Amino acid sequence: MDEQTSVTHHQAAAAAARPSLGVTLCGVPFRNPTVLASGILGLSQEVFDRLANLGIGAITTKSCSLQPRVGWHNPTIVNWGHGLINAVGLSNPGVEVMVEEIRTTKAHLSQHGVPIIASIFANTIYDFGTLTRYISEAEPDLIEVNISCPNLDTQHEEMFSSNAFVSAQVTRMVKRYANCPVIIKLSPNVENIGNIAREVVNAGADAICAINSLGPGIVLDIDTARPILANRTGGVSGPAIRPIAVRCVYDISRAVSGTKAQIIGTGGITDARDAIEMILVGATCVGIGSAVYHHGYDVFADVCMGIEDYMQRHGYSNIEEFRGLALS
Repeated sequence: MDEQTSVTHHQAAAAAARPSLGVTLCGVPFRNPTVLASGILGLSQEVFDRLANLGIGAITTKSCSLQPRVGWHNPTIVNWGHGLINAVGLSNPGVEVMVEEIRTTKAHLSQHGVPIIASIFANTIYDFGTLTRYISEAEPDLIEVNISCPNLDTQHEEMFSSNAFVSAQVTRMVKRYANCPVIIKLSPNVENIGNIAREVVNAGADAICAINSLGPGIVLDIDTARPILANRTGGVSGPAIRPIAVRCVYDISRAVSGTKAQIIGTGGITDARDAIEMILVGATCVGIGSAVYHHGYDVFADVCMGIEDYMQRHGYSNIEEFRGLALS
């Protein structure tokens, strides 16, 4: 065997020894389990291209509505030391603009093998159906249905996700018009998240994203004795909510056991250990949001490298081998 052949065989053996980070969510292949959470970086083609080049698994767009929405005025996001509190107000340019932007962005992301998840929200069950028809024209790989923002304006007396029956009705409406798998995003601010997850899966949801931000909460400026956020209250995210998110994913995994439904675990993930914890309680993918503010775009690659190191140390060849181990 000559030297060149020896080197080639060595490289092949090394590649074969590396564990696979690839996962499949609702039939859509992801090169790794990391997902940009909705609402973190808007819908910038330049930013998304950079994330794709850095190795992200999938990207979720900013949530969009039927009509443009201005949202709240600044300050809308505050780092309170253990995470973030935000009241952005779901600002977006409306579905007509988003459809064109998603089309353009998908064309670029597909070159990298990075799926795009279109996030939507609406004011009524009927509007969810109309919005789904429009957003489906952009042909996203998946649709995430945000029924769980804790910080809507006062015309909404409660979140859709507060009620299992209503959550299921929204799911049925979206499934009627969607041309791709549907993910329902749930709130931790409920008595029994497992029951709500079971109902939306029975109604046709292909996957669950859990959790949305906790709250709303208030952070004060103690010198002025006034809330720092312009909207006074905001959704709480970041490391402080991670144990709650893990418990919610644990409950959901048990509630939908025996079904084909899958889970995107999100809430306070900042490193590989956090991501592995989510996978151990049943998550197929992990959503990363607030950590981007603290650690930058490299957080996705760092998480992947940490997961790979964990798998090599434990002798796992793929993620499925340890997914859900903590449920037994």
